[in-house]
Amino acid sequence: MNEKVKYWVELSDYDFETAEAMLVSGRYLYVGFMCHQTIEKILKSYFSFKFNETPPFSHNLSYLAEKSSLIDLLPDEYLHFINLLEPLNIEARYPTHKGELLKSLSKIRCEEILLKTKKLQKWV
Repeated sequence: MNEKVKYWVELSDYDFETAEAMLVSGRYLYVGFMCHQTIEKILKSYFSFKFNETPPFSHNLSYLAEKSSLIDLLPDEYLHFINLLEPLNIEARYPTHKGELLKSLSKIRCEEILLKTKKLQKWV
């Protein structure tokens, strides 16, 4: 594994561990945010692997999957999951509807998000 790929993989793993810590601490808004970051960075690692270039400067998961040539390979369940994660990046940073979002992110829901994030991360 080259250094660029390793860099992104390690960041992805670190962000996943942070998401797990946020679950334990009850910071559910940040579970979703860190899961988004986990997938963003694993997609960037794949881009670096495939093209041996710096990945695009974007947080958009669909865009990163497309630019990495993964979008057509992703099973429907992962495409759907990427669409679920996408707004959690912005809403965690600039919560316009924080109360509503927090209601949708129960402990059980966050555990599901963590599980799906790990599955997608491994798939990539």
